[in-house]
Amino acid sequence: MSGTTIRVVIADDQRVVCDGLVVLVGLCDGIEVVGAASNGAEAVAMVEELRPDVVLMDLRMPELDGVEATREIVGRGLARVAVLTTYADDESIFPALRAGASGYLTKDVSAEEIEASIRAVYSGQTWLDPVAQARLVNSLNDGTSSGAPAAPPALPDHLTPREAEVLALIGEGLSNQEIGERLFLGQATVKTHVNRVFAKTGVRDRAQAVRYAIANGLVASE
Repeated sequence: MSGTTIRVVIADDQRVVCDGLVVLVGLCDGIEVVGAASNGAEAVAMVEELRPDVVLMDLRMPELDGVEATREIVGRGLARVAVLTTYADDESIFPALRAGASGYLTKDVSAEEIEASIRAVYSGQTWLDPVAQARLVNSLNDGTSSGAPAAPPALPDHLTPREAEVLALIGEGLSNQEIGERLFLGQATVKTHVNRVFAKTGVRDRAQAVRYAIANGLVASE
């Protein structure tokens, strides 16, 4: 990690907690806090502007919660996300992981564990604290558990979840404008996703994209 600075944005609506995390994380060698957000919507906008490597994300926040903010950030390929929250119940852990979080920690972890999680997530690894690990293992071992997460289907050609979502809407015959309205995305963002989908899948036009989406189970055939 020598010579590399990991750029981090922290999102937490509790000002005292957020300020403390900014100081704590900022003391870690090779890690720089480039921004702090007080809600999910602000976090998404800040990440889009600053393009950090990792976001340390709280879950229960106003305007846009941490799960939806994580889904937006990861789905658009803007940054990796590690959740840091008070909550360790199934209804918090599994939605966050399904949204694309690479890490999940509760706020009773040590400063060393927070630093280790940031480094692990930055490196493309998954980091779950012992409480989250235990919840996940228990649910996987108990097929009847209502909180057990369904295993997400593997996406073809290294598509991101957001790109697969855009491709599915193309498969339904939606225009870029209609896709933007459905996903609450700007036209420039939709166009970027469409271009990436075409490049990754090798399709040349929307008709081929429709056939690709159907062939790969992203949209049902008529």
